[in-house]
Amino acid sequence: MAKPIMAKATAVWLVDNTTISFKQIADFVGMHELEVQGIADGDVAQGVKGFDPISNNQLTQEEIDTAQSNPLHKLKLKFNAAAQGEEKRRGPRYTPLSKRQDRPASILWLVKFHPELSDGQISKLVGTTKPTIQAIRERTHWNIANIQPIDPVALGLCKQSELDAAVQKAAAKKAADAPVMSDDERRKLVSTEQSLGMDAEPKIPTAIEGLETFTLAGDPVDETAEEEKETFADADSFFNLPDGPVEEDEDSDPQR
Repeated sequence: MAKPIMAKATAVWLVDNTTISFKQIADFVGMHELEVQGIADGDVAQGVKGFDPISNNQLTQEEIDTAQSNPLHKLKLKFNAAAQGEEKRRGPRYTPLSKRQDRPASILWLVKFHPELSDGQISKLVGTTKPTIQAIRERTHWNIANIQPIDPVALGLCKQSELDAAVQKAAAKKAADAPVMSDDERRKLVSTEQSLGMDAEPKIPTAIEGLETFTLAGDPVDETAEEEKETFADADSFFNLPDGPVEEDEDSDPQR
């Protein structure tokens, strides 16, 4: 539900000029019921001047009369055709004069710690122009030597939720556009389709000298060793005894 502008001042005016219940006023302006009661008691919003919602085109007198006669009626903000689409306004946001001098520091912080952000995203976050962002990226800004990077959230130039959303969007776009090409990128988490489409990496680098003929099938067979093994298959062939008559041993002669 849309809330009125200058909510607290509007609540002050409704408390002072109508008999609408505290609950109805609290629901309309987005405050707590006890806070509205504190306005009536003079403990809250002291010195705040009431803001007339009728003359400022936020309520009609008929709506106020209905709420006064029915305590269960909820006040509805008057339809304003000129205000439609204000929340969708494009372009850089307005930056107060007191914070404009802090924009270069916040731009430098975003460029340094979130290089994935585009110039358009930075422009929307801190309310600056693309030439200024480009000058800080290229370090050609006239005051670049004196600029220190400061978080734009700490400076109040944007909300943490807005910064997180911009970073997530930029990271998702970068991940979608980046192809898987190198071995380092292969170690990263990729989709199943990408991993199945990759070429198999060689287990042994072919550029190492001496390993070009490396095989996992087993050691090469030495033919010379096989021939020697067949030659010395029995003891006689091993000792290679000469052929011819065997001489008898003198000690074995029976006539002696």
